[in-house]
Amino acid sequence: MTAFPSPYSGMLDGPVHRYALRVYYEDTDAGGVVYHANYLRWFERARSDLLDLLGIDQAQALDAGEGLYTVAEVSLRYLLPARLGDAIHIETRADQVGRASCTLRQSAWRGDTRLTEATVRVGFIGPDGRPRRQPEAWQRAFASFVSIPEGQE
Repeated sequence: MTAFPSPYSGMLDGPVHRYALRVYYEDTDAGGVVYHANYLRWFERARSDLLDLLGIDQAQALDAGEGLYTVAEVSLRYLLPARLGDAIHIETRADQVGRASCTLRQSAWRGDTRLTEATVRVGFIGPDGRPRRQPEAWQRAFASFVSIPEGQE
């Protein structure tokens, strides 16, 4: 049997993670416009793949009893709609890295047009669901990814 390639995880481009996807029928409402909650799903996928590219294995950490990241706060702003068949990409940038949380900026783009933007704060929690310090290696991985403000690159 031929080996199947690994799933696409996006790419790191300096202080930005880029994750590409296509808008399918299942992503849209009756008018062919992306249903608003799907941006949250796409942003989650992009964040998960960013962790993978940074060498952060949440499943392994959870199995080892260390914990995992969970969304503590999210703010979304819809600018323009994505539509059925659009090729879009998600950009993720890390703004702040604390001992127990990270703040990320994410946006959805169609070409050079920004469609949606979000600020997401993720917190590290232990298996008991309580906040705890994120592993130092994870803090270092995120700290190496913290971006300079957009437009000042």
